[in-house]
Amino acid sequence: MLLLRAMAGRRLPPLTQLHRGCSRWAAGSAAPGGHRGAAPVLAALLGLGAVLAYGERRRRSAQAAQATPAPQYPRYTRAEVARHRTPADRVWVTHGTEVFDVTDFVELHPGGPDKLLLAAGGPLEPFWALYAVHSQPHVLELLRDYKVGELSPEEASPTPADTQDPFAGDPPRHPALRVNSLKPFNAEPPPELLTQSFLTPNELFFTRNHLPVPAVEPGSYRLRVEGPGGRSLSLSLEELRGRFPKHEVTATLQCAGNRRSEMSRVRPVKGLAWDIGAISTARWGGARLRDVLLHAGFGDRPPAEGEWHVCFEGLDVDASGTPYGASIPFHRAISAEAEVLLAYEMNGQELPRDHGFPVRVVVPGVVGARSVKWLRSVAVSPAESPSHWQQNDYKGFCPSVDWDSVDFRAAPAIQELPVQSAITEPRPGAAVPEGELTVKGYAWSGGGREVVRVDVSLDGGRTWRVAELPGQRGGRWAWALWELRAPVAAGSRLDIVCKAVDRSYNVQPDSVAPIWNLRGVLSNAWHHVPVTVTR
Repeated sequence: MLLLRAMAGRRLPPLTQLHRGCSRWAAGSAAPGGHRGAAPVLAALLGLGAVLAYGERRRRSAQAAQATPAPQYPRYTRAEVARHRTPADRVWVTHGTEVFDVTDFVELHPGGPDKLLLAAGGPLEPFWALYAVHSQPHVLELLRDYKVGELSPEEASPTPADTQDPFAGDPPRHPALRVNSLKPFNAEPPPELLTQSFLTPNELFFTRNHLPVPAVEPGSYRLRVEGPGGRSLSLSLEELRGRFPKHEVTATLQCAGNRRSEMSRVRPVKGLAWDIGAISTARWGGARLRDVLLHAGFGDRPPAEGEWHVCFEGLDVDASGTPYGASIPFHRAISAEAEVLLAYEMNGQELPRDHGFPVRVVVPGVVGARSVKWLRSVAVSPAESPSHWQQNDYKGFCPSVDWDSVDFRAAPAIQELPVQSAITEPRPGAAVPEGELTVKGYAWSGGGREVVRVDVSLDGGRTWRVAELPGQRGGRWAWALWELRAPVAAGSRLDIVCKAVDRSYNVQPDSVAPIWNLRGVLSNAWHHVPVTVTR
């Protein structure tokens, strides 16, 4: 708003004077024609005060078009564009087949430089789609004043799929996701986007795949429900939607390996190097698993004495045809209060392919590994799922257990997860200005135990403040987004720490070493973010 007011009281420099071929100047240098003086226009490009410049820009552009022949731009490959990802190398982006140098308004981006830099070296479209302001026509018109080239014609067409690659049919993904493995695909949103909204946009929801994404034809899809005594039921997608009341629940899903990278800094572990983003929240819609089980002839009690389970298998299979599988206790599956879903909607849309289209299980409050995607069967059984991922993975062990001594049969499969929190802003190693510092993050606990408090320290845990839990609260299955504002002085070195407390007064442990385990799961120690304060 301050920038908007400033722009209203000053004359904008002629946009036709702005330098187009700026890649030969070092970052921070002034380009010929007064490029530094264009700062308000650069801010306007990304949404602040653009309307003020729009009419004048169109008039000048029309004059320039009459007086100047259309420039001939050099052509670049996507690989060449990708080399320009930092201010030191110039920040380039593409839109359609055009290439733009946006270096000089990185610091002026109204959403912060970090968000603009997410698109550095690649296309703008996936990022612009997240914010409606970019759909205004003047934004693209202003952007074209910073054009430096065109993509080579051969770059316009996607690379043909490798039909021999079992992952060749995987869906496209949002480029903002930070990839931990490509095959199978596993990725998390960057922290600075993770807590921008209470519900995680579908395209930014963390992705945990164990196998290739199956291609499922919804018209021929069938879900099998089986149990002892010959009970069986086969449901089409249409029948699942039509026979059972639609139930919606807002639930956070978290991978067992979230924050594994912090355990790796204590001792090496085996597993994907997840940062703090293997967690996301959505509004899920579908049929209650309870309703489907009752329709199939099962009751509120298990078929016989003992501990019974409900086993799930997915349509994703390995090279031998073995599917991904998992199970949960029968009492949770049949419980109305547990709200376990056979979901076919995610944030009001059909499930994306990466997240289980056409049907997946959603088990609120439980580790994400049990929320099986691309669901093909549900089976009531006296035994847990025999799947590798139920029997020989996703279990926690004593720090002294190593790969020579581990016995996976000795530990129960992870179900409910412990209390968790993390800091999403500022980022580790950041330099923050003196004055009021804003710290943001998320907090969540498994089993439906709502977070009641988040404590934040700026000095490594010596003193504490209570963070605010503003905005939307999604119920007991969903995370809380928290915020703390505090004054900080120039020259300070801060060790920002957070810890959450749930309604059972469970609290996070203060360090990683005592909870270290060879698979790097259940990593929920205090989260530390060091920053320096500048003038």
